[in-house]
Amino acid sequence: MMLTGIKMAFIGGDARITEVVRYMSDLDASTYLFGFDRLSLSFPDMHKVELTPAALANFDVIVLPIAGMDEEGRVDAAFAAAPLRLSDEHFAAIEKKAPVFSGIARPALQTMARKHGLNLIRLMELDEVAILNSIPTAEGAIAMAMERTDITLHGSTCVVMGLGRCGLTLGRMLSGIGANVRVFARKPADLARISEMGLQPYGLDHLEDALTDADIIFNTIPAPIMTADVLTHVPRSCVIVDIASAPGGTDFRYAEKRGINAILAPSLPGIVAPKTAGRIIAQTIVRMIQPPLSTPGGI
Repeated sequence: MMLTGIKMAFIGGDARITEVVRYMSDLDASTYLFGFDRLSLSFPDMHKVELTPAALANFDVIVLPIAGMDEEGRVDAAFAAAPLRLSDEHFAAIEKKAPVFSGIARPALQTMARKHGLNLIRLMELDEVAILNSIPTAEGAIAMAMERTDITLHGSTCVVMGLGRCGLTLGRMLSGIGANVRVFARKPADLARISEMGLQPYGLDHLEDALTDADIIFNTIPAPIMTADVLTHVPRSCVIVDIASAPGGTDFRYAEKRGINAILAPSLPGIVAPKTAGRIIAQTIVRMIQPPLSTPGGI
């Protein structure tokens, strides 16, 4: 599908979004970039524009950063010369028919979308994006673990906290490397799936048993799971890579006090594989703007 005649606005973002812009430009879309003053790249029919309410009118598609917008209206803008903020006036200017794509949507962004009748689509809640994104996430987490250990992952004892999209991919990758993989989950169905995968399932009643001799722990649960009490059962030599959304699920203060090497590493696709992550996002946007507009994940 070509995007000839389609006007797309990109408000802030990082290297992933520049890859989306490249992809859309190759499909002949007109791209307008807000908050990209320091971007050295240039694509055909690309325009750098100042972020004013009037400038946001008459677009067919709006694309926000993966992190969306915070509660004060700030948007991530890695290439902006100054902080980028969206106000009520900006949202009022957006065409009602224009879908607004964001990786995630915090309450303030959801409120603005409802107030102005906008179709907000949260990309990271779509399986087609989240599952594919779990691949660079898992690769990046494993690479970070390798950098921080003096042993091979082959033969090591690795614990994966959670069996969501990232937990599944991590479990498979670690098993393929030859690690001894334990996976923590709460639901009986998840514990059954872990067993079916040939991995070692651990429920809440046996969490401490899973951690007492762990070499590496990968946390994917975005809730306080690696608490101070739990960390007392973790060897000081253990490395914790927490890939859950900030602030993660680990008590980093106590981990440091105990001498455990724990690191929070959210948004790994944008760090380790921005080109791949950008293409995943771009392909999904293209699919969803084909008429009639598909709206899974919208509000």
